Amino acid sequence: MSKRLVKCALIQATLCEDATAPVAKIKEAMVEKHLELIRKAAEQGAQIVCLQELFYGPYFCAEQEKKWYELTESIPDGPTVRQMQEVAKKHSLVLVVPIYEEDITGVYYNAAAVIDADGSYLGKFRKIHIPHCAPGFWEKFYFRPGNLGYPVFETRYAKVGVYICYDRHFPEGWRALGLNGAEIVFNPSATVAGLSEYLWKLEQPAAACANIYFVGAINRPGVEKPWEIGEFYGTSYFANPRGEILTEGKRSEDDIVLAELDLEMIREVRNVWQFYRDRRPESYTILTQP
Repeated sequence: MSKRLVKCALIQATLCEDATAPVAKIKEAMVEKHLELIRKAAEQGAQIVCLQELFYGPYFCAEQEKKWYELTESIPDGPTVRQMQEVAKKHSLVLVVPIYEEDITGVYYNAAAVIDADGSYLGKFRKIHIPHCAPGFWEKFYFRPGNLGYPVFETRYAKVGVYICYDRHFPEGWRALGLNGAEIVFNPSATVAGLSEYLWKLEQPAAACANIYFVGAINRPGVEKPWEIGEFYGTSYFANPRGEILTEGKRSEDDIVLAELDLEMIREVRNVWQFYRDRRPESYTILTQP
């Protein structure tokens, strides 16, 4: 069987400045840091690159402060997406770029823009499931629940879907992305040790296996001051359609996690495990009840 190889990268990066620094200074430093990491990923042959959740700031949901609304941008007309379009075109990269999105004044989403290798903007995903819980995950203060469904983007190299952080605990969206044709689903996250670490290498390989596609799981690394709600433990990884972890990043350090994925493996595994053929959607009506 012929191969369809695509080289992908996950970028995890520690915070450049304490969260007590001016918001604009933090954002500028984080964007510059990621531009350098994207360049390095491209030099190593990456064709698709995904950044971590809310990549240009801290995980500010550790507190409830209106100052963090300053990080919002429109998609695709905001400065970060426009800059990333230039980067994508320069390096012939597909980029998945998590953004704190402003839709209209006062309506904000945890979103990710998808940019094709020619620099064109393909669309966005808005985080569907929004947590609000102690300690330090006050997301409903900042984000409206996503309302764009589970889009899959036809990029130059692969059909790409996005799920964001807390979404990963909900199997229905993983399946919807598979039904929509995803070959690779990226899950940019911010999750800390002691909370859901025991699930980190369980849920997403299981989703890859159950839905028979590749998953790229990204987690930010390090402890972010002054909150110190826990260690963002990194260990970003790729899982294949059999649920096997292919490559894994460092625990609490900056890292570029690379993997060469053979997309033909999806067909190979689906021809053995006929989960899509054997679905019984008419029996699942309870899943759509409140």
